[in-house]
Amino acid sequence: MRLYAVTDNAWTGEKTLLMQVEEALKGGATCIQLREKELEEDALLEKADAIKTLCKTYGVPFIVNDNVDVAIRCGADGVHVGQTDMTADGVRKLVGVDLILGVSVQTVEQAVLAEQDGADYLGVGAVFSTSTKLDADMVSRQTLKAICNAVSIPVVAIGGIYSHNIMELVGTGIDGVALVSAIFACDDIKNECKKLLALSEQMVSA
Repeated sequence: MRLYAVTDNAWTGEKTLLMQVEEALKGGATCIQLREKELEEDALLEKADAIKTLCKTYGVPFIVNDNVDVAIRCGADGVHVGQTDMTADGVRKLVGVDLILGVSVQTVEQAVLAEQDGADYLGVGAVFSTSTKLDADMVSRQTLKAICNAVSIPVVAIGGIYSHNIMELVGTGIDGVALVSAIFACDDIKNECKKLLALSEQMVSA
């Protein structure tokens, strides 16, 4: 969970998404999530198959966002759902005990329920303002700390996190950071990931 890279096709440019993901893996990304809400199911499955194979080569968990069916069909390591998607309990019944289940939460109540319903980790945000998800509500530092104190599973912060503000999360109790544009909007993804991983390690251990 230390450096959790979440994909976004918006920044592929001259590179393919697969090329970008491999650069992130080479730079030390510890988890990859395929989050492409605009893709049709067949196209999503094709990308999921390719990225899953790549992640397996690097020994890094591969998570599919929202689409439980694609996660199962491609043999992903896990699936991540939000509050408006299928309930964590419902997803757990579909995927069984072997798949990693991540759930997005914004309150202590949501966090506790998600853990009770079988979540393996939580994504909490937005902790800073973000251009990636314009409708995202902000989660205060106080709430982030309260969520970390209320559950026993890993908590990952997401939303507007970059190298310049990651250290502001010191002392919150999080286990790592999930990043989108801070990774995939970079020209040199590999070296940026190396820097971000070092900062995340420093932030968690401080």
